[in-house]
Amino acid sequence: MKNTAYVTSLGKFLPNSPVANDEMELYLGMIGGKPSKLRRRILKQNGITSRHYALDKNGSTTHFNYQLASAAVRDALERSEVSAKEVEFLAAATSQSDLIAPGFASLVHGDLHLPSCEIGSFQSICAGGMMAMQSAFHGIVSGHRKNSVVCASEFTSRFFRSSLFEEVSAFSENGGPSFESEFLRWMLSDGAGAAVLEDRPNQRGLSLKIEWIDLVSYADQFDLCMYSGTNKISGGTIERSWFDYSNFAAAASDGAMLLKQDIRILDNVVKLGVKRYFELIDAGRFKPSEIDWLVCHYSSHVFRGMIADLLEKGGGLIPEERWFTNLYSKGNTGAASIFIMLEELFNGGSLKPGQKILCMVPESGRFIVSYMLLKVVGSEEIRGADVGDPQTELPANLTSNDSQSAESLDQESTAQKLVRRLAAVWIDFESRLNQVPIIDKLNRGKWRVEDYQLLLLNLRQQVVEGGRWIARAASNIDYEAFDLRSLFIGHAHDEHRDFKMLERDYVSVGGKLEDIQKAEKNIGSEAFSAWMFHRAGRENPFDLLGAMFIIEGLGQRMANKWGEQIRKQLDLSAEQVSFLLYHGSNDEDHMEKFNTAIESGLLTQEIADQIVKSAKVTARLYILQLEEIGNY
Repeated sequence: MKNTAYVTSLGKFLPNSPVANDEMELYLGMIGGKPSKLRRRILKQNGITSRHYALDKNGSTTHFNYQLASAAVRDALERSEVSAKEVEFLAAATSQSDLIAPGFASLVHGDLHLPSCEIGSFQSICAGGMMAMQSAFHGIVSGHRKNSVVCASEFTSRFFRSSLFEEVSAFSENGGPSFESEFLRWMLSDGAGAAVLEDRPNQRGLSLKIEWIDLVSYADQFDLCMYSGTNKISGGTIERSWFDYSNFAAAASDGAMLLKQDIRILDNVVKLGVKRYFELIDAGRFKPSEIDWLVCHYSSHVFRGMIADLLEKGGGLIPEERWFTNLYSKGNTGAASIFIMLEELFNGGSLKPGQKILCMVPESGRFIVSYMLLKVVGSEEIRGADVGDPQTELPANLTSNDSQSAESLDQESTAQKLVRRLAAVWIDFESRLNQVPIIDKLNRGKWRVEDYQLLLLNLRQQVVEGGRWIARAASNIDYEAFDLRSLFIGHAHDEHRDFKMLERDYVSVGGKLEDIQKAEKNIGSEAFSAWMFHRAGRENPFDLLGAMFIIEGLGQRMANKWGEQIRKQLDLSAEQVSFLLYHGSNDEDHMEKFNTAIESGLLTQEIADQIVKSAKVTARLYILQLEEIGNY
């Protein structure tokens, strides 16, 4: 039992009766006396149908946050073989405590009246609960403690009372709250969960062995996304903290105290979560085929589809019938969500010894991704009686009746791993892409016609040569790879006239045709083109599939988004952004051809490595091209 920790009990506390969608404003209040115009739209996207509030219909507090946490701990201890007087460590997490000081764990400890013990307070957003869990886990596996109690609690509804929005001075000028402040009003709710950890499993019933916990912050790469206590200014920087205002009323009037979400960068939380998922697979930490339950904390139903799509593309999808969530009935309770989900799964009678549970908790605050792998174990009386389906040890796509050869399995494994690696390259690429000045300006809604003209003028010089390097690559592919050669030739045919759309768009927004036709490549475009022609001139340049993955991925994933942003910001017609909108709707077919190519039977590990390298180089040079816009 040494160097091992088990979750032996789980508890929860959800305050008051469930609140249905059409009752939310009875508790939170109507801002300015008017029903929200956003509520139905946001609720339709997140899929939540009920939640709990620690408020009554007058907007008055019924429970403090620390009381929610202590109630969840009591529930867990009542189900546990550990008594309250035996607790050695209490770890408590929340996004916002009831008081500025002391720490949240001190408040919970005092309310529980536990005997003197070690404590730890963890303040983050969704990942706070996993931080607390990791601390308790490390204390047990190191031999420092025999047990710990971990809890996480959220009382976010008090941020969303109408009176707090109405005191913002900008409210009367703009006619309502900003989208980024009202968005979370219909997303978050209240509740708490708790877990008892021990150095041994329960003597009776089930326990969850913690195999490992992984938590990574990406704050070095991203700006604030979910935050309170400030207002972000141009460029995403922080001008001042709420402490720096002349008084607290001034901070409230400026909206600094509202809890806000920067929607334009929110989807990075999904991409980073999937990226880390693939990294853990490649590091051998788990196999998707061996996971019986995926307990995934996603804040909105929309994100579920995005996650599943990316996992499937990377060959790492856990079938959705194995996903467990209670988001729709319990709401999004932030740091407490993972405990509230695990409590229902653990106490619901669905688990069997031998099953594995993968927990995923991303955080959008400044982007954190955390994972935890649990294994269900039984007591001495039932251990070994049911170790699960032996077929779970086989690859995800193989059953005992399959007749695939070992060679075809190796081929498929190489292809799946390649797609996972390329997905990681893409996520890095897109994150860097959004930091390029001209794209960042577009995402912030600050574009002018001159920016659009500059983009078109610089892209045209690279696009006009796209068909040429693809054709050159095709001419250097051997007859043995005839199908792949045909794919390259067909792709060159599709691309060779695209520059004419760029020219038409440029002229339609006031540019002169001779200017865009005679313009030089910028420094980045020179490097980009030189790289493409260099690789295309080599024998069997299969690695250029990596370049195609990046370029066609831009068309499939980004072109339509950029086109719509430009059209709306500059008040243009669809015909004036034809190049971007065309690629946004047509490059999905090109990506299907890419998928066909990597499954053509020619893929080896060496070629896969080359494809990944070409993707990385192409991504970096494409960013350089955008960074060097106007620099000839």
